[in-house]
Amino acid sequence: MEVSSDRETIDLIYAPIRERLSRVEDRLGNMANVDFPFLSDVLSHVYCSSGKRVRPAIALLASGFHPHDEQKSEIMATAIELLHIATLIHDDTVDESDFRRGRTTISSMFGKDIAVLVGDYVFASSATLVCDIGHIGVIRRFSETIMDLSNGELRERVGIYDPEQTLDDYYSRIFSKTASLFAVSGESAATISGAPDKHISALREYAYELGMAFQIVDDILDFEGTQEEFGKPVGSDLAHGVMTLPTFIALDRHNGTNPVKAYFEDRNNGSLLEEAVDMIRQPEIMAEAYSEASRRCDVARDALQLLPESEGRRSLELLLDYVVRRRR
Repeated sequence: MEVSSDRETIDLIYAPIRERLSRVEDRLGNMANVDFPFLSDVLSHVYCSSGKRVRPAIALLASGFHPHDEQKSEIMATAIELLHIATLIHDDTVDESDFRRGRTTISSMFGKDIAVLVGDYVFASSATLVCDIGHIGVIRRFSETIMDLSNGELRERVGIYDPEQTLDDYYSRIFSKTASLFAVSGESAATISGAPDKHISALREYAYELGMAFQIVDDILDFEGTQEEFGKPVGSDLAHGVMTLPTFIALDRHNGTNPVKAYFEDRNNGSLLEEAVDMIRQPEIMAEAYSEASRRCDVARDALQLLPESEGRRSLELLLDYVVRRRR
């Protein structure tokens, strides 16, 4: 899909919440206005990105099924995006990435020490903001999600270049690293809106499955995309010792030698890496991985059937279609 089509699709999905999402953007911009000019400039740089704002959009859409104080769900959506931004800052620092969404990363601009401190500041900002909602259950779930995100990053770092990882390890990791924030977006926003328990559970399940599918597609695109398209080499995750769903599928089908294990044992051998990537990026492997992402979207779609038909529900359904055919 072309980038312009991507944008048009997102605009269509976000149509019911356009004004509300704009207010979330305004909140993010206002939070960059602090009395420390250096920090203010850095925060403006990271808050005013070209990200698609998928997580706050889920929160706003999930809150739209019941009348409520919309300011509270907009605060929640802003806190969720702040939490996401904080994780990106830390990710880029650990990965030594120079660019994020076409913009220079804080770590490449000012070094790792400054980047870690800025990430910590944004984490704290998200936690402080969610307290303004005044709902102890939501605050607790948000805090637990911060723990989940850290857990996921630790799982990934500790597990690099470990060929003994299992598919269950992978699913646990991507829940903690990615789907946990999606899940809390749906669950907390529904809670704030005063939704009944069955609707809260349905929206949490929807967002959880969407988040799992979102990360699976990201992992597929790491092999299926090109360096020109995404700005990093094909198989970059594997090159850094991270095993993802396509790798597990390929190894399950492969009856010969294990090129992934061979590369992990000889990480400077570019030929071994190339052999492993070629094995993994076969069309049938990509198709099976996409099938798993689609299956999870089907589960998410079924969860939405408990909710009343509305423009917002239609947007949540369209978001499922978008996730499995996007290009980043």
